[in-house]
Amino acid sequence: MNNILRRLDLNLLVTLDVLLAEQNVTRAAERLYFSQPSVSVHLAKLRDIFGDPLLLPGPRGMRPTARAESLRAPLREALASLERAVAPEEAFDPATAEHTWRIAATDYTESTVLLPALSGLRAAAPRTRIAVLEINPPRLTKQAENGEVDLAFHITSPDDAHFHQQALFSESYVLVGRKDHPRLKRRPALAQFCALEHVIVSPDGGGFAGPTDAALAALGLKRRVVLSVPHFLFVRNVLATTDLVSIQPSRLAKDWPEMRVVAPPLDVPGYEMSMLWPERVHRDPAHRWLRETIAQAV
Repeated sequence: MNNILRRLDLNLLVTLDVLLAEQNVTRAAERLYFSQPSVSVHLAKLRDIFGDPLLLPGPRGMRPTARAESLRAPLREALASLERAVAPEEAFDPATAEHTWRIAATDYTESTVLLPALSGLRAAAPRTRIAVLEINPPRLTKQAENGEVDLAFHITSPDDAHFHQQALFSESYVLVGRKDHPRLKRRPALAQFCALEHVIVSPDGGGFAGPTDAALAALGLKRRVVLSVPHFLFVRNVLATTDLVSIQPSRLAKDWPEMRVVAPPLDVPGYEMSMLWPERVHRDPAHRWLRETIAQAV
């Protein structure tokens, strides 16, 4: 079979398919927009390749041999599959789509990116599904290449240059504590801020320093970080029930009405949040619709 495939080309297979359907060289030539001699040449090549006459003269045109009859159905099916594979992409219709999208996010981006877009996504594409996975930056490239992740939300970084990316928003930091926190009735002075007990979110686990600590170190100062947790949701519960405070992203803190939010007493550099996706889905109409819908919602 490998020898046969090396000698065949697509035009020969298309000619054979039409000849088997028409069983007439003249009609086959008309359908193929070939000259009759060209179809005859193709038929001669096919006979040589398959070692079979394939079509024999008959009373009303030509009749297929047993070998040709055995080829008819699988050849038609194979050509139909190839036609579907190379056909122009159809426009994406979210109302009828049944896609499953796999999105990597932190609990922060679940709240600030995915949640604002979710109702619109569900209303426009009710038959689709979304699987939210906990983002793992060291494995993100491999997950995206393997099809485990279609889209991710992550702080804009030069390290993500191998992804396509779109900036969603710029984020700043605020100081957060419980509503009746005795030290947050007004913006604390820098010395008071450093004396407070802080909780920090460490996505990598166990870290006790972040952008705030780098900004303080540039001033020769240090704060008291007494608790390190991996998720923002737990921080909210900790702040509500203790006198601990935390530097938090402003987009997240604005949805915590039970908290007191004040400006920190020093400038803590913010960051840009981006949407990342791999090359394999870059031109896919469904994925393009997903990205546009999320970006508009945010």
